[in-house]
Parts: sequence; C-alpha cells; structure tokens
Amino acid sequence: MLTLLSMFYYICLRRRSRSGTRGEALTSRRAVESGQRAVLPVSVEVEQYAKEVLDFSSHYGSENSMSYTMWNLAGVPNVYPSSGDFTQTAVFRSYGKWWEQCVSAWPRFRRVPKSFHSYDYIELGFEEPVYPTAVEVFETYYPGAIVQILACSCNPFSQNPPTDVRWEVLWSGEPTKMLTPQARQFSPKIKHISFPTNLLRLEVNSSLLDYYTELDAVILRGVKERPLLALYKMPVIDISDLSDSEEEFSDVGGPFRQGTDGKNQRTSNGYFDRLPYELIQLILSHLTLPDLCRLSQSCKLLHQHCCDPLQYTQLSLQPFWARLSDASLEHLRSRCTLLQRLNLSWTGNRGALTLTGFSSFMKACGLSLVCLEMSCCHFLNEACLEVISQSCPGLQELNLSSCDRLNPQAFTHISKLTQLRRLVLYRTKIEQTAILSILTFCIELRHLNLGSCVRIEDYDVVASMLATRCRTLCSLDLWRCRNLTDRGLAELVSGCRMLEELDLGWCPTLQSSTGCFQHLARSLPRLRKLFLTANRTVCDSDIEELAASCPSLQHLDILGTRLVNPASLKKLLQSCPQLVLLDVSFCSQIDMRVVQELSGLFQNVAFKKSFTQ
Repeated sequence: MLTLLSMFYYICLRRRSRSGTRGEALTSRRAVESGQRAVLPVSVEVEQYAKEVLDFSSHYGSENSMSYTMWNLAGVPNVYPSSGDFTQTAVFRSYGKWWEQCVSAWPRFRRVPKSFHSYDYIELGFEEPVYPTAVEVFETYYPGAIVQILACSCNPFSQNPPTDVRWEVLWSGEPTKMLTPQARQFSPKIKHISFPTNLLRLEVNSSLLDYYTELDAVILRGVKERPLLALYKMPVIDISDLSDSEEEFSDVGGPFRQGTDGKNQRTSNGYFDRLPYELIQLILSHLTLPDLCRLSQSCKLLHQHCCDPLQYTQLSLQPFWARLSDASLEHLRSRCTLLQRLNLSWTGNRGALTLTGFSSFMKACGLSLVCLEMSCCHFLNEACLEVISQSCPGLQELNLSSCDRLNPQAFTHISKLTQLRRLVLYRTKIEQTAILSILTFCIELRHLNLGSCVRIEDYDVVASMLATRCRTLCSLDLWRCRNLTDRGLAELVSGCRMLEELDLGWCPTLQSSTGCFQHLARSLPRLRKLFLTANRTVCDSDIEELAASCPSLQHLDILGTRLVNPASLKKLLQSCPQLVLLDVSFCSQIDMRVVQELSGLFQNVAFKKSFTQ
C-alpha cells in the first residue's frame, strides 16, 4: 500500500514539474484557507423584487391587459400567501401532456439532451447587479413547474450594448408534481457565480401538472461585493491527467494483432473498422449534438462518420440557446447540407446571432429544409424572413411564435412559401394585409395559429378567406381574437369542414344566441378539440348539439359559462367516449359535488375545476 501511494505521489510531482498551475493552485488554496479566511469582506445582502419583465415565451393573458400575463411577475406579490386561480398572477399558455397529443402538436426532434426539460421561459430585470446568494419564487397555484434558473452577465438597463454575454445556470432540476396545488415559496440552493447579475431567467415545464401553474413574484438576494473565496476557482483534477505523457495510457484496453516478430501491435481502430458504414451511422445517431462534435475529434474514421450530413437531417439547437453564435452555425454549416428539420427557437438574442451569420447558414443549408422553428428569436428582421423565403423553397412548417419584435411588413415574405402546411404566428405583429396575402398563396395550409395576433383588424375577412382558399385546414387557433363574429364563424366552418381543432377561447364577440355554436357542431363532425374558454353565453343546447354531432370530441373547454347544467354535460360524456379532458372551471352551475359525481361515472375523463380562495 505504501509503495502504491509513493508511486502516486511521484507521478503527481512529475506532473507538477511540467506545469506549475496545480502547485500554485494548492499553495493559493492553503493560503486562503489558513490566513485569509479571517479577512473576508463583509457585505450587506440586498433583497429586491423584479423591476421589469423583459421577455417571455408565452402567457395565458391578453396583450392588452394585465390578467394572467407575465407582466404580473414584476414587483411585490399580489396574491401570496393565498392559493388559487387569480388574474393578478403570471400564467403560461399550456400545461399537461395533452397538448402534445393534439393534431396541431409539433413532431419532436431527435437528439434532444435528456437534461433539457424547458418548455417556456421568462426573463426578469432587477434594479441592482449583485452576486446572487438566493432566488425565491412565489408559486401560488400548482407549483413544481420550474426546472431551471439562470443568471446573465448582461445589464439589461445599460445604455452600452454588451460585447460578451454569459449565461450561468444557478439551479436546475426535473419537472415535479406536488401533492397539493397550494402556494409555496420556492427557494432552491443556487450555485455561486463569478459575475454580478441583475438579469434572471426562469425556465418551466408544466407537463406533469393538472392545471396551469401560477407565479406571483420573484426575489433576488445577493451581495454587491464579490466574496474573496469566489475569486479563486479550484481546477478539477482528473486522475487521467496525472500520467507522464498523453501516450502513456493511450493503448490501454485497445485491440491488438500478432505481428511477424511475435509481438503485439496496435491496429488503427481494431474491429470497429470492420463494422458496416450504416451500422456505425446508426450507433452514432443516438448521440447528442455536443457528444457528436466531441467524438469527431477522436480519430479520422469517427471524424468522417460524425461529419456525415446524414447525421444532421434533424437538428435542434434550442437546448444550446445560451451558447449558440455565428461561429457555431459556421462550424455546423458544412455538415448540414441535407438538413430537413431545424429548431432555432430561443437562440440568437442579445447579439449572439447576426443577419450575416444566419443568412450564410440558411443559404448553404436551406434547400432541403421542410421544418423551421424559430420561436422567440428576436434577432429576426425582415431581411431574415426574406432569406428564408428565398433559401427554403420547400419549407412546409414555420414557427414564429412570440417573435413580437418583427415589424408587420416582414410577414409578407411568408406568402412566397407556397408549400407551407403549418404556420404559427402566435403573439406576432402580423397585420391583415400580410395574413390575407399568405392565405392567398399558401393554399396547402393544414395548421394555422393566429392566437393573440392583436393587429388583425377584421377576423371575419380572414375567416372568409380561409373558407375560400384553405379548405383542407385541420387546426385553427384564434385564441383571443377580439372581433370574430357569428357571420365570420359561419363562413369558416362551412368552408373548412375538415377542421379537427378549433380554439375560440376568449373571443367575446361570439354569442350563442345567434346559433353559431350549434351550426359549428353540425358542420364539423370530425371535431376533436374545441375551446370556448370564457364565453359566458355557451348553453345546454350547444353542449347537446356537440354530443349529437361530434362523437370524436376529445378536449372541450367551456370555462366560465353560466348556462350549462349537469344533465347536458352527462349527455355529452355518454355520447363522446373519446373525451379525455373537460374544463368546467368557474361554471356557476357545475360545483365540485357535480364534478366528483361525474368523475366517478366517467373515470377516463380529466375534469378541470379551478378555484379561488
């Protein structure tokens, strides 16, 4: 045992003699621990609430109000410590897994790291930059969705644009489902970072929750002076670094062959060379993108396989949004000549991507592209959309969700993508002229999302154009469109009879008394999802018509109606055996006793009943 320890100590000394960094590190650390710990600077901890909401991926509320919007997360708590459904909180657009089971759901990308759980995010600016010591989040309804908290080196309120933006993860975890929807104050143990910050980012995943998570406020605690111990970062010592040379252990465990002189000789790649090319490609297809890039540096054979364009037909860069730059796209460009599906969502903000870098990549790799996701890409401008329209002639799916800084004129370029089948424009500034131009030329559309597009002046005209030009439409999201009338809805459902999903949530100009909802049910026998959220006029006759005409119905949201009775709901449940989700929150005729009774009779249905207390 002593001999082994002596040998290990000798190897360490040899290693230190070549590079003094570890010796200096150990000396410095001993100095800090022995003599300098007593003179650590004492700094008063600062507590501050968020000053401003800077960016977010989605919210339940309207762009023109404060109810259920992300802007409620700024300032002191409005609700906490109360629990329940309150309009003064911040609420994201979705929850649960059922959204992924809808016809309108986007197909998943391969090679997404298992550690990446984020579905939504919000960025918050605070008054003073500090070295964080704690972050506290007030969750007032269905907590457990937060999966990551990050800090940024950029001061969002500075007049000088940053030259180098760094993001550090303060805490990360997996999505959880709490035993109770009651409020809690979430304060995980965070990592210490080497720079002050007044910009935090919360990332959430609500897939395990039974209802919308609601956030009330965020506290950032920290000190203004950097702790002395944080000035020094001890390097991680890897045992493999203690060898005399890189070649010393290079042959350990490698395959050998017998030479003519009777000695063992190392082959180039052993039996791996003998595997069929396709089999090696299949093995490598299970690696994540960073692992693939690292493996390409190991040997010539694997470099050839790792750079094969067939490994890059699908590419999701969203998990790496904090590190992606023009240089990253330049590095990937030669490998992506056969790229078909690309996810750039959340990337490129605060100068990380430029028009030059993006354009160069799209011109080289866009020819075979059929799917492009660019949710929350605020670097996009009109020139970028023009490049997309010119470089991606076969594009079929385009997601510009929450690209709310694109000017209205930029959207006219989308009309050149005549093969589009799926288009998401949620929370964008598209105007009526542009959407009518798109519908005129993109007649192959199957899925269209115009949720919260507040600049469209007349949705009746849009509905009429859809009925005329897009008769094969399968899903349509008109969430919070505020001027669709019964006339426009009647034209829409008469022309688009293949609709399986229709979201008319928070459309206040639709009135059941006109018979529009009954006409909708009779016209759309293939209907599987219908949202009539917050329409107070939905009544028993509407529910009974759905029961009679839409046997394939799976998801129904009638939150807020005052005119639906338990008897009509029971008839609907009996007539629609595939129904799995029914939201009856704030329905004055449907109390918890009724929900419990119906739940006992129809156990396959998830009843959603929100409360306030």
